[in-house]
Amino acid sequence: MRQTTRFKQLIQSPEILLLPGIHDTLSARIGAAAGFKAMTGGGYSSSATLLGQPDTSQLSVTEMADHYARICDVIDVPFFGDGDTGFGNVTNTARTVRMYERAGLAGMFIEDQVFPKRCGHMSGKDVIPAQEMVGKLKAALDARQDPDFVIMARTDANAVNGLDDAIERMALYHEVGADLLFVEAPRDVAEMRRICSELDGPNLANMIEGGSTPVLSLAELDEIGFAAVTYPVAATFVVAKAMQDFMGYLAANGTTVGFDPDMLQFDAFNDIIDLQGLREREESYLTYAADLSATKRS
Repeated sequence: MRQTTRFKQLIQSPEILLLPGIHDTLSARIGAAAGFKAMTGGGYSSSATLLGQPDTSQLSVTEMADHYARICDVIDVPFFGDGDTGFGNVTNTARTVRMYERAGLAGMFIEDQVFPKRCGHMSGKDVIPAQEMVGKLKAALDARQDPDFVIMARTDANAVNGLDDAIERMALYHEVGADLLFVEAPRDVAEMRRICSELDGPNLANMIEGGSTPVLSLAELDEIGFAAVTYPVAATFVVAKAMQDFMGYLAANGTTVGFDPDMLQFDAFNDIIDLQGLREREESYLTYAADLSATKRS
């Protein structure tokens, strides 16, 4: 089954889909090994990992597509990507879809922020007219080669114009054909309930620790009516905290001795990156070559 088809089925399933956010190939391997059915990676964590910079449209579409291609190459579960504002107008949006499909993504989202965008939980956002977003969304839907490639529409209008406008925009985006709906940064449970009750389509919840939206449990989000939930930056926050702790310890002590309980050791880390599997594949090709040579000599 294609990853796109699998992801669409997971979105449409009665069971809420949990999407951990990952930021590189290593975190993707770890997430897949943990048993998640699908994963995602947004611009916030990608910008932090690739540039050490905030999420303010600094990464280009080619950089993001290349980043996603490397991730998709090491996992066998659907991966959902961030198309930002489409990286330009309707023409750029269509190209983004084609590049992301070639990268191996199972789907992506585009948003109605003004370029350069900001993380959805940052202040100072603005949105483009809804009609302009409709054009981008239609261009994205028409550009996809695989009809099961999931395209999600995101609106940031709640923080700019209020929830009424955000819901009105999202209803329009759904009418155009968005497969998944994402009203960013509801401020409380009441707003979250309005989103799920007033929008006739699968909705995604976005849980950012310290952000504008209350962080709820999977069961609570399921009860409210969300079809999927992502924790897009939690893993990146965890890694940053662990790195801070380690660098501080090493600078203070001049050794890693004593920090061992909070570290993986050599063999355990090699298991994560599948060194043994690589060696076995190498050996199988050498064996194949030797057997072929022996056959030709006989």
